[in-house]
Amino acid sequence: MGATTEDATDHSWASTRVWVEKTLSAGERIERVDRLRGGWTSQMRRLDVTGPDGPRSLVLRSFVEPFFVRHAEGLLTREADVLRLLAPTEVPAATLVAVDPAARHCDHPSLLMTRLPGAVRVHDEGAEVRADVLARLLVRIHRLPVPAHRRPRTYQAWASPDRVTPPAAARRPELWHRAADVIRREPPPYEGCFLHRDFHPGNVLLTGPDDAPRVSGVVDWVETSWGPADLDVAHCSTALALLHGAPAGMDFADRYTAAGGTLALDAPAHLYWRLLDTLGYGDAEKVAVPWRDLGRTDLTPQLLTSRLEDYLDALFTRYG
Repeated sequence: MGATTEDATDHSWASTRVWVEKTLSAGERIERVDRLRGGWTSQMRRLDVTGPDGPRSLVLRSFVEPFFVRHAEGLLTREADVLRLLAPTEVPAATLVAVDPAARHCDHPSLLMTRLPGAVRVHDEGAEVRADVLARLLVRIHRLPVPAHRRPRTYQAWASPDRVTPPAAARRPELWHRAADVIRREPPPYEGCFLHRDFHPGNVLLTGPDDAPRVSGVVDWVETSWGPADLDVAHCSTALALLHGAPAGMDFADRYTAAGGTLALDAPAHLYWRLLDTLGYGDAEKVAVPWRDLGRTDLTPQLLTSRLEDYLDALFTRYG
């Protein structure tokens, strides 16, 4: 047994470890296991492996919470398919090693992949430079040519007008109700493209200095979909508004179009997609937990709600 930092309270993974070991090359063994921070939908482990060809690191994703276990087969099968699709492209994604989406061999539904270099950056310093990097990267993702028979599922909305409830800390509940009325209409027509669907700073790995960061990897492809580019832009915009303030969220669409991306020309249509995503962040506190683990302890529930309301107000001022 190699060194490990696994805590005794962690979910059992004895069977999963056996499954992982069977995927390794002859002579390889697991030297160390570390829990990774920064996610909340699944449990992530870094596995350091040694063998005749030298050391390497893998990443193991396991769904352990009941809700995600119920949906794991679809989520992990989709991620595996996407990683295979991305393998020959210029998008820096992990290489699939193995997947057990129905937990036939593992303790929990799991996917094993190569570890990408770099780290997530969510601090305020250098945020504008990183936003330009993210915009250029997202244009590349949206331009990926995907044969019709390999397209992912059509996007799913993460907000419903009848289920919109202003957060407990809301100071302007009327903004939330107004936004709910906007998404009550039928979705606008759109030209579909390949969407990451959960594209935000927490899913992009970077290397290099803050004033010249380089993308080293894009992770978390479980929600990949087919839909309007506006929706990916909306998701990243909301995350930027939460992390750095409403102006950062408002600027991202302009950065995206400046990088060559195309968004809905009709302002009401673009507003629809922006609000559909923002309302899906109603529980911003849950989203912020991994950001706090990465050092953003300033992101209190009150600050997050205030920033969301400032962002909603700015969206209505510009597009509504």
